[in-house]
Amino acid sequence: ANSATIQIYARVRPPRKTAGANSLPRAAPSRSPHPPEPEPFSSRYTIFPPSNPGSDDPKDPSRFPHLHFDVPKDADAGIVNNTKDSFDFRFDAVFDRDASQEEVFDVVAKPVVQSVLEGYNGTVFAYGQTGSGKTFTITGGATRYADRGIIPRSLQHVFAEVARHPESEFDVHIAYLEIYNEQGYDLLGENIADAAVESLARETRRLEDLPKVSLHPDPSDPSSFQLRNLAWHAAPTLPSALNLLFLGDTNRMIAETPMNPSSSRSHCVFMVQVVRRQTGGGTGTVRRGKLCLVDLAGSERISRTSLAGSTLLREARSINLSLHHLEQCIVALHEKSLGRRDHVPYRNSVLTCMLKDSLGGNCRTVMVATVVGE
Repeated sequence: ANSATIQIYARVRPPRKTAGANSLPRAAPSRSPHPPEPEPFSSRYTIFPPSNPGSDDPKDPSRFPHLHFDVPKDADAGIVNNTKDSFDFRFDAVFDRDASQEEVFDVVAKPVVQSVLEGYNGTVFAYGQTGSGKTFTITGGATRYADRGIIPRSLQHVFAEVARHPESEFDVHIAYLEIYNEQGYDLLGENIADAAVESLARETRRLEDLPKVSLHPDPSDPSSFQLRNLAWHAAPTLPSALNLLFLGDTNRMIAETPMNPSSSRSHCVFMVQVVRRQTGGGTGTVRRGKLCLVDLAGSERISRTSLAGSTLLREARSINLSLHHLEQCIVALHEKSLGRRDHVPYRNSVLTCMLKDSLGGNCRTVMVATVVGE
């Protein structure tokens, strides 16, 4: 639980041995003045509801639910790595294994999407180890309509709001970026239709075949950055927006297969830019907002990944370093909101550079920490 502009949620998926491919982790709020005893879903973790949910003090830790983890001693080559056998973490909300995709979207992402429609920037990103449910949370499952993730539900909400406000004109544009080893790639390219057909026909399509995206300082504002060679595509309707998502995911999946078929080794950022012009009443007001939905690469301990070969080892190091820089920015933003510091180290990685205008400040930033319950 952080400042008003940075919210952190946890989502727990079931243990792998009992979890299906599309298992869903449940917000377990307690509305009773006397919270029930916490339910141990496994021998490793316990979800505790807020002990004082009615508190008006935003800094009161008893307002928030928390996760308690029991961590067995980790002996690697005879050395015990962890000195603590239990940990407690507070969150703005905890979703347990029964939570639906709709519940997660309504609590986590819907307020952010709504603020984007009102002219603000916002970011939702999923963070966790490989296989903990990040991609399922952000993109969703492919087998059931109810399994749609945050991205398709966000698009649906945007176009529902467009339909509800005929007095306004909306321009919606979409870009889809993948960051692998600190290099950006455009998943939607310029010739999107031809590229999609070609990628489906060529099983050996490589990530390096996609247009490379570069970051440069903004001439009008040296503290900001511009993304060059990243194509933005108009999406006048919900079907056209979903088609762009599908085509980008197709390029992403086929690009990753030759490198690592079992897990994502890159960050993916789906961006939606909304421009709203108020045509009714003669005000002429223009509002601009940008939504970034981020599926982060899996966070792993290199010692546990059984990495063999320089490529996989380089990937893991790049991922962990990039996630470390993102963590530094989140911590710095929180300290800045408390008046403890001024500088936020955005320049340390490609990911934080490109998210600069969508993190902290007047932006809405949400992190979903995905956890495997085993």
